Amino acid sequence: MDKKVHLAVVGAGSWGPNLIRNFYNLKSCQIDYLVDSDEKARKKISSQYPQIEIKSQLSEILDDPKLQAVAIATSAPSHYDLALQVLSSGKDLYVEKPLTLKSYQAEKLNKLASDKNLIIMVGHLLMYHPGVIYLKQIIEKGELGDIYYIYTTRVNLGKVRDQENALWSFAPHDLSIILYLLDETPTEVVSTGAAFLNPGVEDVVFTSLKFKSGKTAHVHVSWLDPHKIRKTTVVGSKKMAVFDDAAPGENLRIYDKGVDYQPGMADYQGSLTLRIGDIYIPKIPAGEPLKNECLHFLDCVQNRKNPKSDGINGLNVVKILQAATQSLRDHGKPINI
Repeated sequence: MDKKVHLAVVGAGSWGPNLIRNFYNLKSCQIDYLVDSDEKARKKISSQYPQIEIKSQLSEILDDPKLQAVAIATSAPSHYDLALQVLSSGKDLYVEKPLTLKSYQAEKLNKLASDKNLIIMVGHLLMYHPGVIYLKQIIEKGELGDIYYIYTTRVNLGKVRDQENALWSFAPHDLSIILYLLDETPTEVVSTGAAFLNPGVEDVVFTSLKFKSGKTAHVHVSWLDPHKIRKTTVVGSKKMAVFDDAAPGENLRIYDKGVDYQPGMADYQGSLTLRIGDIYIPKIPAGEPLKNECLHFLDCVQNRKNPKSDGINGLNVVKILQAATQSLRDHGKPINI
């Protein structure tokens, strides 16, 4: 019995080759097809992986009964139409972030997958980062106490896009982390930004989220910044934590810092005591997030499990992006979700 998942990868542009490399090197996967409309991209993959059959159109492969799943790594505007074809043909689906550009499209894909008992997994990569997983675990154990707020910074100089703004390019990573860590979705979104290089395409965006529990979150994204920063800061009642994706080997730091309340004192200010303790850098097992993500998808396909970053997770991120876009256009007006 063939225990390998028979897979096709659609898209060999900037990200597709990374997916191909990871899936190709996993024993539980066999890449049967690569689909790309660009002849140059097809030739490049064909020279590197002669065992993979190369096609120019998705429709050429979907009738293959051996094919079990399709991974889509094309530009975001094409995701919905391609995903619809994949699910309609009865194949499981992996799609890079964002799932779609409109929430109604994501809802339709989720319903179709549910009706056909198929899997949708979205490439929210950082949910599979060992540092983020460790951070999630210590939050669940209560080591940070009650979570007050989270803020993220994802800035760099470049790569400047001419159509997709910084919000849609960068923020899906941070939004997926926030939803994963807090295990709830926001009720209100406020977003402001500015387009300096290309009219109508924001280079910098600031987005704030409010949650029913009282927690808040803030996301700062930009490709017009002198620094390369990829940080997530979590502030709790007991401790604080910083996940730094740009710090190899020291991705996570736990800070024994906070403000303690001393009951029974008449003066409120006098009853608050600052606590500044040690900084702890936990030893976290190494592992490439993309490899972990690919392994998880294959496991879900083989054992019919619901992915951690499933279609509903993808839908929730799209809803926030959509609300943030509306708030941007309305000059920072709060948008309810």
